[in-house]
Amino acid sequence: MNVCFLSTGSPKRIGFISTRFHGTDGVTLEARKWAHVFASLGHSCYWMGGLLDTPPETSHSAPLASFNHPEVLDVQRRIFGVPVRSRSVTNQVQSLKERLKDELYRFIEMFGIEVLVPENILAIPMHVPLGLAMTEVIAETTLPVIAHHHDFAWERERFTLNAVNDYLQAAFPPLLYGMEHVVINSMAQKELARRLGIPSQIIPNVLDFETPPPALDQYNADLRREIGLRDDDWFILQPTRVVARKGIEHAIELVRRLNDPRAKLVISHPAGDEGSAYLQMLRDRIEDAKIDVRFIADRVAETRGVDAAGRKLYTLFDVYPHADLVTYPSHYEGFGNAFLEAIYFRKPVVVNTYAVYARDIDPLGFKTVEIEQLVTRAAVEQTRELLMNRDLREDWAGTNYDLGLKYFSYAVARRKLAARLANLFGEGV
Repeated sequence: MNVCFLSTGSPKRIGFISTRFHGTDGVTLEARKWAHVFASLGHSCYWMGGLLDTPPETSHSAPLASFNHPEVLDVQRRIFGVPVRSRSVTNQVQSLKERLKDELYRFIEMFGIEVLVPENILAIPMHVPLGLAMTEVIAETTLPVIAHHHDFAWERERFTLNAVNDYLQAAFPPLLYGMEHVVINSMAQKELARRLGIPSQIIPNVLDFETPPPALDQYNADLRREIGLRDDDWFILQPTRVVARKGIEHAIELVRRLNDPRAKLVISHPAGDEGSAYLQMLRDRIEDAKIDVRFIADRVAETRGVDAAGRKLYTLFDVYPHADLVTYPSHYEGFGNAFLEAIYFRKPVVVNTYAVYARDIDPLGFKTVEIEQLVTRAAVEQTRELLMNRDLREDWAGTNYDLGLKYFSYAVARRKLAARLANLFGEGV
């Protein structure tokens, strides 16, 4: 039997840079997974961002790098949603850029960084001065770069009208020597090549499928009771933020049409930063549908603990084992972390066939209940059968887990990241 060992030469000091590495947003989660993979290959990882919950001894906090910094919010407001910018706004952008370059150089020197990993800051222009600063530092230092792109400006309507097309062309993303560009789906890969002539590699979002998921334990066994559900209720989990692109109205319609008092929809995350109109619309739909929906964001945290009232707090991974079914009716996703989490916890999924799912995930053979912007009678009946047939659920779970292990495990990321380093340093397998 031939065994292949991955080698990326001597250990490297790898610096992750973004607006934040904090909480459970998709960019933060995937960056942590990459860091885990790099560590398994013998490398050391360091962090720079405007908001951090990373280890202090390997981190450089730069508040100006946050997209929520007041000066950054002010300049972003002046360059998006308008067609032109004044000279004073240009000066404002350039001033912020120079201060951020100082922070980037400080980070590089502090930890002796040998490889830069900009996390999404050269893709979506949430922080234009940071993207410009990062681009210039790459050009000036010629440090090797693995640029990890999750979302691009052209994928978000709010960036369409802007006064900074020159900056977007220059830095979102740049085409510079010694850069490996990584995207998370094939549509992004094709668009990046078509629009900017930039080649890229796909590294999909991943989970540690080699390690079995955590199960019920003494701490989380009481979660159903704590949120007011009985053991025989159908725990239908919507594990996403409450924002319009998540399509939660479809989950509400599905539960309504199941027309069974056991069906309870549980929404685990809070509303996002896109206003309250969508949440109010959902509450109106829930009232009209006369179904039981539990919003439990106040009981779900990043770590176990208690809130100010002394109530237990659970992690999302405490919630998943209780679910009988997961709904994932998103209209758009860059990839789909919640889909992978459901597969990892061996839960059946109702999924809206958003574009990336249809192109990159569905052809792999996953067993799901699919809807196409409409909750059909067939989807409702298939969902009902899954909820009532344990053997069918377990059959789907086994198939899906095996596919997750094959296509979206840490082993996949390990192999692909080793290849990126090999391309940069000429040190192969």
